[in-house]
Amino acid sequence: MKAFFIERYGKDKGRIGEVPAPEVGPHDVLVQVHAASVNVLDLKIRKGEFKLILPYSFPLVLGNDLAGVVERVGPAVRRFKPGDAVYGRPPEQRIGSFAELIAVHEDALALKPASIGMEQAAALPLVALTAWQVLVQTAQLKKGQKVFIHAGSGGVGSVAIQLAKHLGAFVATTTSTDNVEWVKALGADLVIDYKQQDFERVLQGYDVVLNSLGADALHKSLAILKPGGRLISISGPPTPAFAQEQKLSWVLGLVMRMLSRRVRAKARKRGVDYGFVFMRASGAQLEKITALVESGIIRPVLDRTFPFEATAEALSYVEQGRSKGKVVITLR
Repeated sequence: MKAFFIERYGKDKGRIGEVPAPEVGPHDVLVQVHAASVNVLDLKIRKGEFKLILPYSFPLVLGNDLAGVVERVGPAVRRFKPGDAVYGRPPEQRIGSFAELIAVHEDALALKPASIGMEQAAALPLVALTAWQVLVQTAQLKKGQKVFIHAGSGGVGSVAIQLAKHLGAFVATTTSTDNVEWVKALGADLVIDYKQQDFERVLQGYDVVLNSLGADALHKSLAILKPGGRLISISGPPTPAFAQEQKLSWVLGLVMRMLSRRVRAKARKRGVDYGFVFMRASGAQLEKITALVESGIIRPVLDRTFPFEATAEALSYVEQGRSKGKVVITLR
């Protein structure tokens, strides 16, 4: 089958070539991929940023989101059948949606929302699950609380804004000058143009911050939280608790303790909590997101689509950091 893959970390930008079709285990669903979206995670994996946590082998087919049609199922699969339209985020150990076919454990898939197309569906799983696991599962965001979401025009931000408003929160976010009105239309109550204002000088008394940016924004975010508030980062640094959840070696646990020591200490001093979320695949949570899509509460946000042959260009476009919402690769 054709797939887009890398053969080493670092400077290898990837190429399209032939690779063996995936093996289908007892609980696996073989999906004919119609569309797959590009995430910043793909760029980080390509650079080798997760090689200590996720020891992939080469050639490594990239891709962490998909929408497509079930071609066949393993003997133990009960939830899906050939011909079903599905979408999902494959478990992190078995990525590879930039390909004609992918085998995914049935627990990571859900039936595609009937009200949207393949490209829109492919744009949702990773970012929607991230928003769900930060705001619903971890922060337990409640009606009337105040949440600050960094980078509101990005993939995660654009969905997190919609979900937070559905939960009844007051939502503040940041974006560039050109996107202010666009982000307000997603439902944000307060939009800060980061080219004109510093968010830490404007905001105060927030219950939750969803951070997707670097260390500078992370540490500044502590200042806007009220005592008992929660700073949740999806871009690191990872915590000792994360190392335990992933069952990593004591050496990696020590490394993560050191990496997050400063922000955890500053958080304790301010009486707030710091946590790191590394999104996990979940078909059950996707079913809940499907219900929100079907009722019009969450809508996918697409910036551009690229044909499969232009996958390298799609990755380069996302790497520039200027996309509004998601970038999708179409395979069929």
